[in-house]
Amino acid sequence: MIVPRSATAMSVTEEDEKQETEEDIHPNEETEEIVPENHPEDSDIPKDDPDDWDTDLEVEVVKHSYDPSGKARYISACQLFGVVPVSYFLRHMGDSKLVMRHHGLGAQATKAIALSLVTNTSIVNLDLSDNWLEGEGAAAIADMLKENCYISELHLCDNKLALKGAQAIALMLMENITLQKVNLSGNEFDDQAASYFSEALMNNQKVESMDLSHNMFGDGSGEILGAAIAENTGMLEINLSWNYFRGKGAVAIAKGLGANIFLRAVDLSYNGFGNDGATALGEALKVNNVLEEVNISNNRIAIQGAVRFALCLKENKTLRVLKMARNPIQSDGCFAIVKSIQANSESALESLDFSDIFVNKQFDDLYAAVKTTMPNLSVRLGGNYDMFKRTIHKEDPMSKLKEYVKKNNLQATELLTKMDQKNSSLVTHEDFEHDLTNTGIAMSKEEIQQLINFLDKEKSGMIDISVFHKALSS
Repeated sequence: MIVPRSATAMSVTEEDEKQETEEDIHPNEETEEIVPENHPEDSDIPKDDPDDWDTDLEVEVVKHSYDPSGKARYISACQLFGVVPVSYFLRHMGDSKLVMRHHGLGAQATKAIALSLVTNTSIVNLDLSDNWLEGEGAAAIADMLKENCYISELHLCDNKLALKGAQAIALMLMENITLQKVNLSGNEFDDQAASYFSEALMNNQKVESMDLSHNMFGDGSGEILGAAIAENTGMLEINLSWNYFRGKGAVAIAKGLGANIFLRAVDLSYNGFGNDGATALGEALKVNNVLEEVNISNNRIAIQGAVRFALCLKENKTLRVLKMARNPIQSDGCFAIVKSIQANSESALESLDFSDIFVNKQFDDLYAAVKTTMPNLSVRLGGNYDMFKRTIHKEDPMSKLKEYVKKNNLQATELLTKMDQKNSSLVTHEDFEHDLTNTGIAMSKEEIQQLINFLDKEKSGMIDISVFHKALSS
């Protein structure tokens, strides 16, 4: 920009300017430095601060106000990563709970969000489930959580984080001290990823709830994670359901639970523990005095495994909730478990879940007896064997008689004549049954008794034939 000078200023010659310059400066003989000459009007200006010198153009200083939500930072980050700002995120950055499931963010948009959350002080619960973050997006969230000290609950379910994501999240957990609940369900974690989470479980003592369900952890993972669970001293609940823990892996997990003295609830449902895993878990419950809730539903546990598991329940004093639904333990397995609970006078069990397991009368009788001493115990059953009995529709006896009269073109009085009851008014139950049988009508004793009960509702021992006649004619 060219600033025009006044006519007077423009009339100054180059020689005058040179003369003024020579008068304003002179050499210092000792240091040979050229120093500016002091003027009275400049006496209050510090010599070593060039920013305070007068200029023809004043520089405007732009001051940004403190932005705790990170909105301005987010807009800038979106420009940096070449993504469109998410309006939902902008509207809810000040909420304490941010739920952004199924938004299809991808890695780049997640990076922009993560960058803005570094300084966010409002959000304490972050849910970015099902957004295809993959490892790259997970790394961005992990880096953010190394700086953010406000978020205490994190949900990253179904994001295909895989091995790279597992490594990033695990490393973050070894530094973060504010997260208390972490949900990483459904992220394709396998045996290789287990080693990263093992380190995190052994070093992080702040996370109280961890969900690693719906992943691909197998037997190798069981041995690695089992050892880590044994050493963890901060977690209160862990969900390992819908994985592939079988054989040695299942046994290792069970041993880890036996050594842990902090966990209160564990979900191992939908794995393949089998009889050996059930036995090992039972041994763990013999020595573990803190676990209160165990879910081992759908684990291929048969009657033999249930019986072994049940024997260990005789010594447990803390377990309150036991879920064993959809295991082929049959009624005998359920019976063994309830029998062991009955034998343990110090048992704390309040809820048993045997859903989809059908029991017989022997179990029903035992449960009724146990309820007298443990009235707070509730048992959820899949059904009773009586449910399998074929239900045969029984015809009403009076309807059957009417059908007989109609089929044989008889009148009601004709039927009474055949029964030798035309001129009678009252007959005994025995006489009525005898005469009705002699008519040749095919009726069982049960049907005749039902008919008698219908005709003698007052239970006088006598049947009013007029009432019978009226019922036949109606």
